[in-house]
Amino acid sequence: MSVVGIDVGFQNCYIAVARSGGIETIANEYSDRCTPACISLASKNRTIGNAAKSQIITNFKNTVHGFKKFHGRAVDDQFVQGEKSKLPYNLHKLDNGSTGIKVRYLNEDKVFTIEQMTAMLLTKLKETSEHALKKPVVDCVISVPSFFTDVERRSLMDATQIAGLNCLRLINDTTAVALAYGIYKQDLPNPEEKPRNVVFVDIGHSSYQVSIASFNKGKLKVLATAFDPYLGGRNFDELLVEYFCGDFKNRFKLNVKDNPRALLRLYQECEKLKKLMSANSSDLPLNIECFMNDIDVHGKMNRVQFEEMCAQLLMRVEAPLKSVMEQSKLSRDEIYAIEVVGGATRIPAIKERISKFFGKDISTTLNADEAVARGCALQCAILSPAFKVREFSITDAVPFPITLRWKSQTDESVGECEVYSKNHAAPFSKVITFHKKEPFDLEAFYSSPNELPYPDSRIGRFTIQNVVPQPDGDSSKVKVKVRVNMHGIFSVSSASLIEKQKGENEGRPEEQVGDTDCYLELSKVMVKQTDLCLYLYKFLILLKDGDKQDQVASSSKANTKVKSVDLPIWANTTRQLDQDVLNNFVDYEKKMIIQDKLEKERNDAKNAVEEYVYEVRDKLCGIYERYESNRLTIMLEDTEIWLYEEGEDQEKEIYQDKLSELKKFGEPIEERYREHEGRPRAFDELGKKIQLFMKAVDMYKQKDERYQHLSAEEMSVVEKSVCEALGWMNTKMNAQSKLTVAQDPAVKVAEIIQKIQELEDVCHPVFNRPKPKTEEPVEEGDKNNGAHNGPAAQQGADSKGNQQMKPPSGEMEVD
Repeated sequence: MSVVGIDVGFQNCYIAVARSGGIETIANEYSDRCTPACISLASKNRTIGNAAKSQIITNFKNTVHGFKKFHGRAVDDQFVQGEKSKLPYNLHKLDNGSTGIKVRYLNEDKVFTIEQMTAMLLTKLKETSEHALKKPVVDCVISVPSFFTDVERRSLMDATQIAGLNCLRLINDTTAVALAYGIYKQDLPNPEEKPRNVVFVDIGHSSYQVSIASFNKGKLKVLATAFDPYLGGRNFDELLVEYFCGDFKNRFKLNVKDNPRALLRLYQECEKLKKLMSANSSDLPLNIECFMNDIDVHGKMNRVQFEEMCAQLLMRVEAPLKSVMEQSKLSRDEIYAIEVVGGATRIPAIKERISKFFGKDISTTLNADEAVARGCALQCAILSPAFKVREFSITDAVPFPITLRWKSQTDESVGECEVYSKNHAAPFSKVITFHKKEPFDLEAFYSSPNELPYPDSRIGRFTIQNVVPQPDGDSSKVKVKVRVNMHGIFSVSSASLIEKQKGENEGRPEEQVGDTDCYLELSKVMVKQTDLCLYLYKFLILLKDGDKQDQVASSSKANTKVKSVDLPIWANTTRQLDQDVLNNFVDYEKKMIIQDKLEKERNDAKNAVEEYVYEVRDKLCGIYERYESNRLTIMLEDTEIWLYEEGEDQEKEIYQDKLSELKKFGEPIEERYREHEGRPRAFDELGKKIQLFMKAVDMYKQKDERYQHLSAEEMSVVEKSVCEALGWMNTKMNAQSKLTVAQDPAVKVAEIIQKIQELEDVCHPVFNRPKPKTEEPVEEGDKNNGAHNGPAAQQGADSKGNQQMKPPSGEMEVD
């Protein structure tokens, strides 16, 4: 099982995986641990990440970036309309009013949903993970801004399904940072001690988030969250762009905003300048060659001037910090540390204001770019059964209060109740009991629309079906379980109808869903006024224990039997994709993956031809020069011209055929070169072997003691084989000497090596055979005393043996 954490940012993405006993941030095919959130679509395929970022200027109308905040939003949304003027690509209104992106893909105009675009990005990140882990990746944990609403979170979950990922959890950015901070700490206070409170500030490219978390050993709890969704590093870039647009208009008479390519180049250069000013307070230049109309432009900026320009933005830093402190009801003295992450926290003025607000130095112990991804990977490891991780519980917070409203289908009675307050613990389930005679609707919405960074406060409508009255005509008791799950998504997870039947006593207590469940009795009669409902809600929580005693007493009554019947729930959530539409998107994503693969294979085949042309042509001017006529050189020149003309866009098979045709003439030349280089060494080796074995035959003929145990027949076979090999070598060498290097060789290195092996197979078994051992006869007396006089007898035998036969010496002696 894979353990992968993905930080999907507005500008860049990071991937962290669990391996080798730790968490590691992995690099993509460009050896870059940061993958740009860019997708470029073209006539043949799509490119994602670093390759797409390089096309922002050249293919700006079809290169999509900065789309993260469009999740779940209508195209008429005020935020979307504000962003529209900044985007080089076109937005399109979908049938349901949601935001779509119109591009040119496969030579057709296509409209993709935001879910599809995010799925494309996730597909790329999935491939990068699989390449690093060398195994399939399915399960993952993905980060999400803490201010994302229910609609936006559902949209992101749909994107993970389209990409073929199983998202185990959508975790808030600051919660992931808190986990990455706390799980390695060995000095956290014990559970019974006062917790350690740490502030986490995350200012990225497009948003600003802050949260306070309390830590005990093995425990993390988010106390409060605050944010400014519209303050980030790009706001500072925009101020620089505005400044230089005006500057270039005055000095160079250039209207930059009318030229999308020039504007995109200016954004890139201003971002680089901003980063340089964070490390340098002196004047820094900005130079762009051939900016517009072949005009080179230049300018300069320093940190003091930059901070004066950004004064209004810097003033917004304090508000979320103040809000989160008020929500947590903590004093500054109770804050242990302030951890900052995110690229924009590198701006000195921002760090200075955060430090000044808390009255203490800020901490930068976490990696500002990778902390979120590492926290996601840790959460995935905790949820994975395949990894053993230190026990660490995580309690997140609900960012916005949620209210339920219900209305009967037969009368006008209406009631509502806030089921989750701001910063309520999550994940969390609650069970609410209604008394109803007919099916009814539950409408969920956010209680404070003005605090919501989203124009629509509705979450969804949930219809509890098949509700019927009791046999005696009374209202039925309906238990509805509502939940904010691990993803921070609200849902009505189940509903059951309690039927009263005649039967034996059953004193079972009411089944509880979890330690955090709350049971509320809300009668239809009591909910005509909202204030009364809220009063009863709080009052009945206080009387929870009393209710339990009443339940036990009522369950002991004779002739009453309770039966629970599950009820179907029909959910209609805001801007939720239909399952059929989602399945179509999944299929289309698979088709695009196949198309990308085919195009990659086509490009690889084309590149192979081009690479072969340049490689062989260089060698023909060098090491291959003596081995070739002019025919191949002409073929290579013709192929190069063909590649840049009619061969520019051909099928994979045509490139493969072209490469085969070139190799048909090129490989013989390569082979002649290899043979010419290796043949002298092979002949030299064969000559040494022949000389060695001939010497041994001569020594045998001279009655050398080392070879006298060999038979004459064997030596005759050896001599014949050696003479045959010598004759073969001389014949081949003479034949080869009559040929030029440009002709095919008379003998190949492989044939010479085979001849050496044949010679060794005949000679080695004969010459390496050991001499037979000679044993002297033993007298009768020696046999009787052999057990006691063995060493002495052996010594005598050895001495005689030494007198009769000397040990052989030489290259082939055998003991």
